[in-house]
Amino acid sequence: MTDWDLEVDFLVVGSGAGGMTGALIARDEGLDTLIVEKSQHYGGTSALSGGVVWVPNNHQMAAAGIADSDEDGLQYLRQVTRGEVAEARLAAYVHHAKAMVRYLEQHSAVRFEAAEAYCDYYPELTGGKMGGRSMDPLPFSRRRLGAQLRLLQPSPWSGVLNRFHLTAKEAHLILAFNARTATFLLRRLLAYYADVPSRLRGLPDNRATLGQALVGSLRRSLMDREVPLWLETSAERLIVDQGRVCGAVVTRSGSSQRIRARRGVLLASGGFARNAAMRRRYQQHPIGAEWTSAAEHDLGDGILMGQEVGGALQFMHCAWWTPTLKEPDDSNWALIVGKAMPGSIFVNADGRRFTNEAAPYEDVIKGQYHSHQAVASIPCHMVFDAGYRRRYALSRIAPSRIQPDAALPAHYWQSGFLTRADTLRGLAEAIAIDADGLEATVAKFNREASQGLDTAFGRGASASDRYYSDPDNAPNPCLAPLEKPPFYAVRVYPGDLGTKGGLRCDEHGRVLDTAGAPIPGLYAAGNCSAAVMGDSYPGAGATLGPAMTFGYIAARHAAGSGEGTD
Repeated sequence: MTDWDLEVDFLVVGSGAGGMTGALIARDEGLDTLIVEKSQHYGGTSALSGGVVWVPNNHQMAAAGIADSDEDGLQYLRQVTRGEVAEARLAAYVHHAKAMVRYLEQHSAVRFEAAEAYCDYYPELTGGKMGGRSMDPLPFSRRRLGAQLRLLQPSPWSGVLNRFHLTAKEAHLILAFNARTATFLLRRLLAYYADVPSRLRGLPDNRATLGQALVGSLRRSLMDREVPLWLETSAERLIVDQGRVCGAVVTRSGSSQRIRARRGVLLASGGFARNAAMRRRYQQHPIGAEWTSAAEHDLGDGILMGQEVGGALQFMHCAWWTPTLKEPDDSNWALIVGKAMPGSIFVNADGRRFTNEAAPYEDVIKGQYHSHQAVASIPCHMVFDAGYRRRYALSRIAPSRIQPDAALPAHYWQSGFLTRADTLRGLAEAIAIDADGLEATVAKFNREASQGLDTAFGRGASASDRYYSDPDNAPNPCLAPLEKPPFYAVRVYPGDLGTKGGLRCDEHGRVLDTAGAPIPGLYAAGNCSAAVMGDSYPGAGATLGPAMTFGYIAARHAAGSGEGTD
């Protein structure tokens, strides 16, 4: 096999956070590295995300006085994954995630801040923590990307007031819209307008946050290392020689090229969230590709390529589920924050609640699918009153004290995306759900909510429920009666942040075949690999944390410097 168009040491397929981290580490280990990306932009779903990574026992926790240990992290993961993930893989994640973060902070442009108040999603479990494991990327200057800025996967979020952007920590600060919020927003607005060069040129906020900050800082770090990234280059198939993956065939500018990868290929091309056929084949129905928040090229290419050379699959029925609003322009918005705010509930076609709306977002969707088996619940409706509408944001809709109903786009009402009525019965009739059921549900809910109770689902009992809630609302920050007309409803779909099923891998990031043996030369990280978190969601950043960690592990293993290498 000598007819190669190009030879490198390490070939990375996909330019999300996992692929970029793998490429960065491979280059620092002395490997000649190339990244190929199918899209015209780099960053993939990572650039559309919150950019948070979940890292047990990270170095910033101790500095903040938060006690943690590898054993605590491992105990916690054992419980949430319920024995479905190999112990060695869990242990590798806990051991290497903190090393990955520390390495990037010491040797790249990437910077994180531990969110000290952002608890694990199940903090009451053994080993769970009340904060510090979720790490927020620090803001990053877009100017540092130079000409590469225009190639960054654009985010549909235009920022607060269509101007400036927030970190996850700052977004939590503004939830209650109190006096402290106003002061912070004013400061940020002044900083935005103080950037005179950007304002005169009509540029967006120079301060990138969330996934844009994470991907931007990784791209800057790769630029510093002169690691090539080929855009609009699709990987078509893997090349195998004597049982070892030794390269791939790619299509670039309409021509096919054979690229040799002497030390291995890392598949980091995302999941199959946008592949409707794969979703219908593997996942519970109703399902499709129209409710996801993943990037448009999230089509399962890496999974299919790995499967073609014998790779085994796992967790294909799973996704990083989240309640999702589908706006009239067909854009999808993950409802991670507003669902826990007081003065709102989710109801099915019978007008009945079916879940703890403030629970971890993956659990809410599992409850929605379970309810749908008996009563139409897809979509369900989020019902809220004028008190909620006045105080809290909902997706891109600002509170009514900032953006009154009359200022909302007319197509919100005309399309049925948002419905309003003076009475609960009138609202139920408008959205075609059982009016008696809705009135009975709200009456019971109101009696208990005024006392801070939810005997049906325990909303607000967990610290995780209360993180995205209103701390000024007593006695339960997640509960308030729905009693102030008019009443509103929006349709809520079982969306996701991406799929989590894919190629089964070992603790070194090596793809395993159907017999459980590693396929030499083939690695996978991110959503094209079967999630180390299994069918669970331990905490914010449990998607990107493993993607980057196993990118780190795979690159070191391919270079011969990782544990278990020859």
